[in-house]
Amino acid sequence: MEPQSTIDFNQLALNIKAWGKALGFQKVGITDTDLHDAERHLDHWLGNGFHGEMAFMHQHGSKRTRPAELVPGTVRIISVRMDYLPDETDPAAILDDPSRAFVSRYALGRDYHKLLRKRLQRLADLIVAEAGPFGYRAFVDSAPVMEKAIAQKAGLGWIGKHSNLLDRTAGSWFFLGELYTDLPLPVDHPVTDHCGNCRACIDCCPTQAIVAPYQVDARLCISYLTIELKGAIPHALRSLLGNRIYGCDDCQQVCPWNRFATATPEQDFMPRHGLDTATLCELFAWDEDTFLARTQGSAIRRIGYQRWLRNIAVALGNATSSASAVAALQARRDIDDPLVGEHIEWALRRHEGHS
Repeated sequence: MEPQSTIDFNQLALNIKAWGKALGFQKVGITDTDLHDAERHLDHWLGNGFHGEMAFMHQHGSKRTRPAELVPGTVRIISVRMDYLPDETDPAAILDDPSRAFVSRYALGRDYHKLLRKRLQRLADLIVAEAGPFGYRAFVDSAPVMEKAIAQKAGLGWIGKHSNLLDRTAGSWFFLGELYTDLPLPVDHPVTDHCGNCRACIDCCPTQAIVAPYQVDARLCISYLTIELKGAIPHALRSLLGNRIYGCDDCQQVCPWNRFATATPEQDFMPRHGLDTATLCELFAWDEDTFLARTQGSAIRRIGYQRWLRNIAVALGNATSSASAVAALQARRDIDDPLVGEHIEWALRRHEGHS
């Protein structure tokens, strides 16, 4: 390795940002490892039980908020952003049609984890070619990493009242990734908060999961209920899910800063298998082999077939009563799965006029 004393770290940081953009990252920033404020916020969130069944949020102790404990030797973190919003019609049109299935925009295309990780590895390879071997580890939502807090410190945006990262020129429709490194690179300045008095995200949330500015109770969040929750969806919340079968984008859709968002150039993030136009009845008819085939390489695969049917059953229960919706539910009434079966019965009772 080239001795660090001979490396021009200021120039290397400029090169890293240029290489990152050439690799398809829309923004690249660098920060140190001091996440003291984020640690206090996380402890408060966990203390309130807002994480629900996501035990992984507290299983790693302080490694999540103290990067050098997770990867010894880490002194800097390179944070990257990649836009994912597909160029399509207004998703509000899907939500307004109860016969259609709404899938969060980030999950319409291929799973982002591998794509971002490969790009981060290529960025690391370019750094090695320039500065010699160095200590690093790449992360893409795959370990105890405070990615939004890191991105904020690295100048990629600020954490909004809905807890998503926001950029004044790009909104919030993007993925984040990180390179933990032992290179003492110059750091960027954090971005200040620009939410002001806006409450659009708080007021629009179907389940009122944003219990206070910058505080989301995951147990109420539709993304948690349809993706993370393994058991039955609470009865009191089912009718509020509407036709959202995987995730929820409401708080992003109403955010004024997202009027500046632009469509992604990444073809891998384009909708696959008609998920942006599918009806609930179509998707509920998939057998498990079809589900596995059409979610190959998709983030949706992680919830499994059981939760897929559970979510769609709830959405069908919320759909306008029709012969097709009732027939779709009745066709699976004898399913050998108590969890799915209970949600089907709930949905059928809804169509019979019972809540």
